[in-house]
Amino acid sequence: MKVPLSWLREYVDLPPVTAQEVADRLTAAGLKLEAIHSHGHEIKNVVVGRVLEFEELAGFKKPIRHCKVEVGEATPREIVCGATNFSEGAVVPVALPGAVLPGGFEIGSRKTYGRLSDGMICSEAELGIAESSPGILLLPQDTPIGADVVELLGLRDDVLELEVATDRGYALSIRGVAREAAIAFGVPFRDPAASEAESGGGESWPAAIADPTACDRFVLRSVTGFDPAAESPLWMRVRLARAGMRSVSLAVDITNYVMLELGQPLHAFDRSRLSGPIVVRRARPGETLETLDHVVRTLHDEDILITDDSGPISMAGTMGGLHTEISETSTDIVIEAAHFSATGIARESRRHNLVSEASKRFERGVDRELPLAASWRAVQLLVELGGAVAGPGVTHAQVEVSPVRITIPADHPSRVAGVTYERESVIRRLEQIGCVVTEGAAPAATAGHGVAATGVLASGDLADRLAVHGDDLITVTPPTWRPDLTDPNDLAEEVIRLEGYDLIPSVLPPAPAGGGLTEAQRLRRRVGGALAHAGYVEVLAYPFMGPRDLDNLLLPEQDPRRRATRLVNPLSEDEPYMRTTLLPGLLKILVRNVGRGFADVALFESGLVYRPEPQAPATAPVLPVDRRPTEEELAAIETALPRQPLRVAVVLAGEFERSGWWGEGRQASWADAIEAARTVARAAGVELGVRADQHEPWHPGRCAALTVTDAETGEPVLVGHAGELHPRVVEAYGLPPRTCAMELELSLLSPDGPAQTPAVSAYPVATQDVALTVAASTPVAEVEAALRAGAGELLESIRLFDVYTGPQVGEGNKSLAYTLRFRAPDRTLTVEETTAARDAAVALAAERTGAQLRGA
Repeated sequence: MKVPLSWLREYVDLPPVTAQEVADRLTAAGLKLEAIHSHGHEIKNVVVGRVLEFEELAGFKKPIRHCKVEVGEATPREIVCGATNFSEGAVVPVALPGAVLPGGFEIGSRKTYGRLSDGMICSEAELGIAESSPGILLLPQDTPIGADVVELLGLRDDVLELEVATDRGYALSIRGVAREAAIAFGVPFRDPAASEAESGGGESWPAAIADPTACDRFVLRSVTGFDPAAESPLWMRVRLARAGMRSVSLAVDITNYVMLELGQPLHAFDRSRLSGPIVVRRARPGETLETLDHVVRTLHDEDILITDDSGPISMAGTMGGLHTEISETSTDIVIEAAHFSATGIARESRRHNLVSEASKRFERGVDRELPLAASWRAVQLLVELGGAVAGPGVTHAQVEVSPVRITIPADHPSRVAGVTYERESVIRRLEQIGCVVTEGAAPAATAGHGVAATGVLASGDLADRLAVHGDDLITVTPPTWRPDLTDPNDLAEEVIRLEGYDLIPSVLPPAPAGGGLTEAQRLRRRVGGALAHAGYVEVLAYPFMGPRDLDNLLLPEQDPRRRATRLVNPLSEDEPYMRTTLLPGLLKILVRNVGRGFADVALFESGLVYRPEPQAPATAPVLPVDRRPTEEELAAIETALPRQPLRVAVVLAGEFERSGWWGEGRQASWADAIEAARTVARAAGVELGVRADQHEPWHPGRCAALTVTDAETGEPVLVGHAGELHPRVVEAYGLPPRTCAMELELSLLSPDGPAQTPAVSAYPVATQDVALTVAASTPVAEVEAALRAGAGELLESIRLFDVYTGPQVGEGNKSLAYTLRFRAPDRTLTVEETTAARDAAVALAAERTGAQLRGA
């Protein structure tokens, strides 16, 4: 909504403040400022002139006139002009040499078309009144010559552009914003709708309301003898332009002007094209209407229509019909003003993708008492500016609507805001916005329930307080221009915003002593930090997937990951499920990065996956919002919710160790994916078991199962998988060759209790190297596990530093060389102790895997 300050000042006596100060006050009151537009402040040295005579210049591609123009100086000015819509004696605006027009356009004396042009005759567009104009601006003949055009026409103005929320429909008018400005500055407000509207003399045109749910008030007034050639006065065109609307014709401009001024949309019908009584009803099957934009629209059975005997003539509150529009020959006009259903107009507008200035206002709620005053205001302007004669009488069809009454304790705003407001302040603020406040409960309300006249109940804590504070109740009847005030908290919000949001202190809730991150949160941060230090980049993928992802991952039909939770309203029908694995999102991000030229990628993500239980219902129950759910309803929701374990996954492609001047790099492999899992396990403080496995979507020969040991049973628990992806998966997603991935469940890695800091021994380390010969098919992890178990508590770490295959170890064998580090917490180890621990480790490895010391 664009609000010219000059228009605003007509209805509220603002003090001498700037536009920014007005905007600040309105913003504090809850009206959001979008921008402040200044008009005419840069214009200078533009005066009123009279064309004394002109000479038509020949020999040019377009008409050119050399004019002598009187501008109130001793001698006329000679000006070259390309417009032809004026004659000798015309009064026009003239920009003299040295003048500045909107946009910083400077005017000077110059020779053009062979003549000296000592200024410029201006059009509406050049003065910033309109976006375009067919010719120069013609002023009334009695305009004083030499007068300042800016002051004369009121071109110097500031316009506030406000963003109006859906519940503040009254602010889509000068009337509504002026009322807020009057409250903000504490000055009187003059209501432009307060004038007494003529309402006698019978019907203007027969009309009826057939559907009370579509319209509860319908008003018609008529005028005759309107001059269709009459032009809109300049002051009206200027105001419309400043408010963001273009001038069309006098009749249309008047309806738009009244709509902007009062907030009531109007529509003008050509009376000669109406046939029979006007009826407001819903559309019937098969009906169509050609609207003013020359589009034939097929109507829906819920559309609200204005009809006569010929059928639909207007889509109520949205756009009129072409057949009954005001034309260049219309002399008899019927003005319609009504109060339509806000939800009905909103649905109609969206159904036809047809948003108009009228529909914007109706769907936000229009003052039900405005149709009589607004239609009378339009008739007065048609009589005054268009030479029309007001028709006798007015058609007024209406349906009785009970007013809304809300009973609240006087301290309710104080309890909502946490700030004490005096009872007198609460009543004064509510009366300022137009509410009628009476003491005690409304007749339709009971002390214990707070029943409004509309039948709305105050429930919960407020209902209890109504019963307790029987002597401190007030009943509030909101004004008709505030249909958004239907709830006690709406009234509390009005008091709070007018008293000042800035007066509500910002109080941080006290942090409980000893709080902080939970162990699960700490684990997630440690894992993220460990992977980041290992060279991985964290990403966040959408938690959705589709059937195509499940197929691309080669998941078997009975795989639990295929049992997914379907969204009721998915963002995309291609991804209607909540993810059961992190891999699809990570793989898509990997493809996107590779497609943008980043071929060497190492990504990780930690997040929830959603695993519905086999016996869970397909959908969760939808609960009412007027009460707290019962224990049974909460249990039903819990049953429908999927299990949501926390997982972490990585994907790798390209070089994991980069090449450069130092030499060749190293391609990412399945071993890097397994090492990423070990990095996560070390951050969690657990030992990770690794064994060969076959599990989709990994390569059957390059896949490892990741396990941890259960503290109670001692049995291994599967926590994830790592390795190289299956070639068909790589092909399905368009991944680089030999892409690797790892995914494991963090929820199963959480240690019991807080993480323990490892003890650091001050005694020296003792190292022993062993080289074992095993069968080539023996997993390295099994050999390492045997060495670790056999070495005992003195073993600090074990590292594989060489793998050899060749004739020295025999065909079908391989040699594994390990470094064993031993350290005691309380003493320096002897050679005998470390040798014994090494021999025990080798012995257990030989027993479990058949390993032999190389060279033995």
